[in-house]
Amino acid sequence: MTENAHQQPSAPPTELPTQYAPADVEGPLYERWVERGYFEADAKSEKPPYTIVIPPPNVTGSLHLGHAFEHTLIDALTRRKRMQGFETLWQPGMDHAGIATQNVVERELGKEGKSRHDLGREAFVERVWQWKGESGGQISGQMRRLGDGVAWSRERFTMDEGLSQAVQTIFKRLYDDELIYRAERIINWCPRCLTAISDIEVEYQDDDGELVSMKYGEGDDTIVVATTRAETMLGDTAVAVHPEDERYKHLVGKEIRLPLTDRSIPVVADTHVDPEFGTGAVKVTPAHDPNDFEIGQRHNLPSLTVMDEHAVITAHGPFQGLDRLEARSAIVAALRAEGRIVAEKRPYSHSVGHCSRCKTTIEPRLSMQWWVKVGPLAKAAGDAVRDGRVKIHPQEMEKRYFDWVDNLHDWCISRQLWWGHRIPVWYGPDGEVVCVGPDDEAPTGEGWRQDTDVLDTWFSSGLWPFSTLGWPEQTESLAKFYPNSVLVTGYDILFFWVARMMMFGLYAMDGTPPFHTIALHGMVRDQFGKKMSKSFGNAVNPLDWMDKYGSDALRFTLARGANPGVDVPIGEDWVQGSRNFANKIWNATRFALMNGATVDGPLPDASKLSATDRWILSRLNSVVAEVDALYEDYQFAKLSDALFHFAWDEVFDWYVELSKTTFMAGGEPAKVSGRVLGEVLDVTLKLLHPIVPFVTETLWTTLTGGESVVIAQWPTDSGFRDAAAEKEIESLQSVITEVRRFRADQGLQPGQRVPARLTLDGTALAPHEAAIRQLLRLQPEGEEFSATATLPVAGATVALDLSGTIDVAAERKRLAKDLAAAEKEKAQAVAKLGNEAFLAKAPDNVVDKIRGRLTKADEDIARIQSQLERLPQA
Repeated sequence: MTENAHQQPSAPPTELPTQYAPADVEGPLYERWVERGYFEADAKSEKPPYTIVIPPPNVTGSLHLGHAFEHTLIDALTRRKRMQGFETLWQPGMDHAGIATQNVVERELGKEGKSRHDLGREAFVERVWQWKGESGGQISGQMRRLGDGVAWSRERFTMDEGLSQAVQTIFKRLYDDELIYRAERIINWCPRCLTAISDIEVEYQDDDGELVSMKYGEGDDTIVVATTRAETMLGDTAVAVHPEDERYKHLVGKEIRLPLTDRSIPVVADTHVDPEFGTGAVKVTPAHDPNDFEIGQRHNLPSLTVMDEHAVITAHGPFQGLDRLEARSAIVAALRAEGRIVAEKRPYSHSVGHCSRCKTTIEPRLSMQWWVKVGPLAKAAGDAVRDGRVKIHPQEMEKRYFDWVDNLHDWCISRQLWWGHRIPVWYGPDGEVVCVGPDDEAPTGEGWRQDTDVLDTWFSSGLWPFSTLGWPEQTESLAKFYPNSVLVTGYDILFFWVARMMMFGLYAMDGTPPFHTIALHGMVRDQFGKKMSKSFGNAVNPLDWMDKYGSDALRFTLARGANPGVDVPIGEDWVQGSRNFANKIWNATRFALMNGATVDGPLPDASKLSATDRWILSRLNSVVAEVDALYEDYQFAKLSDALFHFAWDEVFDWYVELSKTTFMAGGEPAKVSGRVLGEVLDVTLKLLHPIVPFVTETLWTTLTGGESVVIAQWPTDSGFRDAAAEKEIESLQSVITEVRRFRADQGLQPGQRVPARLTLDGTALAPHEAAIRQLLRLQPEGEEFSATATLPVAGATVALDLSGTIDVAAERKRLAKDLAAAEKEKAQAVAKLGNEAFLAKAPDNVVDKIRGRLTKADEDIARIQSQLERLPQA
């Protein structure tokens, strides 16, 4: 537990309102935290550092449930470490989001009847900066709503001056080390955004298309190939077959006629071809398919580009000028007219890549682009995990990481956009190529021009863990806060953002990885486990739930579902349940304050504590130890669940209830229990604070008079345990639970008083008779007491006189009717399950349902018979 050293002397508790109103509390509290500088980080501090970067949200973005989930986890980690005495930096900032931002501003221009080309590059970029200043970054305000404890004074933007210098510096170093080069390769091309896009910006979905089988060649030299993209056949430069395929060995090396063209193309043998799939022959279009490009490289095939950047056919002939989809239909029709269509399958469902920004079908396209040679960088990124310098949590995700970095292809880093970091390469009039670093003068003079492309957004965000700290300058912040302690991010960008940060961090920082641990979480889904999407109608705006239930309720719901690397289902009912938990904390603290709970002075000596007091303090220390261990293992769901059940069940439902008789009696025992209850609430509120910061701040400062729980000392396990007290209270709980269950079975109202005789002598329960009678509504037995029901439990006996409280005859009649119905249900289920003919024909799910009915009937019969046995004789 903690020493009770608070930032200000203890003051008389302020009376709490009868109800907790999050909307009245959250905004002012957050602004107070920021004004007091609680979230700022001092590079000169002698405290040990704890650093986490925010996965930078897009400047165009707004808070969605995925952000709220991830930010809740990061905030919980950093709040706890701050309370533990670390110099904690949660680094905020935003990504310039090249394609997304350019699209937003171009749409705005479109409303004015203009395009970016009407403005020109320089004016367009100025317009984007203007948009960013006026409308970008609304997510920052929404992060405040959630309670994000970030160091706002350190907020960075990937296009700001310092980060732009970092981008130019690392580009120059990689270029000089021959790890950046320019080459013509196949890339993902968006005909709408008119740029190359990264793999992560491609969304795959099953589309209905057509599979067309068509005949190439003539006579004995005929070969059938199939495609979903018939328009690309205009760019075919070969047909490939497997070298061991006996059907086509006579054709390998021959030239066959390519229909609708004046060309002949060779048949080549390549092991990439699967002889078992389709006809075992594939058309090869090196300029429009990544696999075909590789085949073309192996066989020195020409690459013919037959579509322009708008996906319009450029090949000479009747199809020139047609859009790719128009050309597809026209080419199939022309092939059909020549009798070359062997088979057509439509609709044919197949996976098709779409631009994640505009949903346009992407086009694989041969293009001159800038590339990073990732081989040595990826090897270093793999070695850092293999040798233990970086740990991936959960560990089973390591395999996915290695599968990626060990097979990483060179990375296309150029984008045909105007918004972004422009590639720092100049071309001279005589073919000169000059890469310019931040301290170099760009070439001037007639004929010199800068490359028009900008860098992939992931290039700058890959520098995030060190560029935000001032690199390439050797700043105090870089020395203090690099490497990051942990990276918390979704497993979905393990391959993209995480791998790039690993490669760049190790390269730029002399082999020091950017973080010690990569803690991966899953994706937020709806309560049925379905992906959230506007098109599915199940997308949720987290601000709506925060408005309705409070930010703490949303945060606690998300944390309680956060098992490492596993997707998180969430529904509104669960957020409402978390709101109820916040209300429970509020009401319990109000009760405690009204009954003298205090944090003043040391805890009384154990000899002055009741068994109930010793029990709750023993359990409190166990929970402190458990929560600490779970935090270190990033088990947010388990630690949230442990805190929920400890606070609600053990503190509020048991300790507070068991202590009521002590408080009512007054005197020294009441003062002792008041001090214990104050200690328990002090520690419990601190343990809960990282996840539910607003309600705990209000309650803790009221309870303790301290300045803020944000900077309070994190609880530690004092080592106090009392196994005997825990066993004693477990027995007490068993008695109360069993008698309550019996009362409910007999239909007694919760507040209905029943005469009872308690036999507690010789058990550890003797000191608890008053509490037992109070909690169970048991009145003294009286002169005419008649034990009509006897309950032996935990070594004690509770005898009840129900003769004046229930109509025994009517209750027996009701239970007999229920018993007959349960026995009938059982007989029907047994008959069906014993019928071999029925079992042979019935589906498995029907049989399973009947087995379930039999199990429930057995349980009902046992329960009703027990109730009948306990009833007094009529």
